[in-house]
Amino acid sequence: MSIFDDWFEISTEAVNGYDYKAINLLDDDDLEPAIEDIAQVVPDHYIDPESIANTLERLGKPAAANKIRIKLPQTKKLRSGDLGEILATEYINSQTEFDVPIRKLRWHDHREMAMRGDDVIGIVTPNNGQRPHFLKTEAKSRAALGRQVLEDARLALDADDGRPAPHALAFVGDRLREGGNTELADVIDDVQLKDGIAKQQMEHLLFTFTGSNPNNLQKEILETYGGDISQHAVGLRIKTHQKFIADVFEEVENGLDD
Repeated sequence: MSIFDDWFEISTEAVNGYDYKAINLLDDDDLEPAIEDIAQVVPDHYIDPESIANTLERLGKPAAANKIRIKLPQTKKLRSGDLGEILATEYINSQTEFDVPIRKLRWHDHREMAMRGDDVIGIVTPNNGQRPHFLKTEAKSRAALGRQVLEDARLALDADDGRPAPHALAFVGDRLREGGNTELADVIDDVQLKDGIAKQQMEHLLFTFTGSNPNNLQKEILETYGGDISQHAVGLRIKTHQKFIADVFEEVENGLDD
């Protein structure tokens, strides 16, 4: 089970031939346990569990906890953006056919610097001679969602002719190869250097994590899309957005001290 199965209700509406999914808490009383469960998955997005296990074995629990702590962003803006990407990744992995093969946030240049490139890239690996499929994702986290934010996300999704940015896809491939997943790294090399990516191999996801109601703006973006790449839109709403983010990271920090 995932955090989305346990604590959230997902409703689907067809808009312009595409699916819009609105996600809300099943019950406002579920807020605290949802925070606890989300806090459990956050550290994995910042650091490889094997690295933590090695430090724990060699240097003990305080050192392992500190190793995670120094990776966590401290500013509200970075925490908001990071949690948006984390939630988008968890959604993709648990609710779609795509898999996000690397945890991008593990390669932050600095914990107070946002990473460049596509927010999240999901992949359906080829099977029985089929070609790989890619999910290019923009994840936006805002207390109050505005139209300009979604228009900027739309521009980002449409960039590079709707495909993943070459440097972003190469980044994924390089990290996979370093981690020993040479098969999938080769798949990425093939589409980048030999075969290309047809639009039939592409899908887009515009994922928002907001305090305000995102439904009308998200559906408006879908209504006005006139391209030829399959679209998905998800609006995850937590009314106490900023407090929720602070509480999640506080729960992560508290868990490191237990």
